[in-house]
Amino acid sequence: MSDLIRIFAERGDLAHLALFLWASAASAGLLFALRELSAASRRFDDFVRELQRFNRKAQRRALTFDKDRD
Repeated sequence: MSDLIRIFAERGDLAHLALFLWASAASAGLLFALRELSAASRRFDDFVRELQRFNRKAQRRALTFDKDRD
């Protein structure tokens, strides 16, 4: 890596090196953010699915309870 930096420094292309490093870091940050967003979406979907399952069970129990009371 130091050879690459030395070559860029000798040719006066430090701005290109800095731009490349910035673009690489920005791309890595974007990929990380998208991965985290995808994981959060999956967790939220799992939560909603479990909540729906809980509500279905609770509704069935309420109906059974009402039938037993009559």
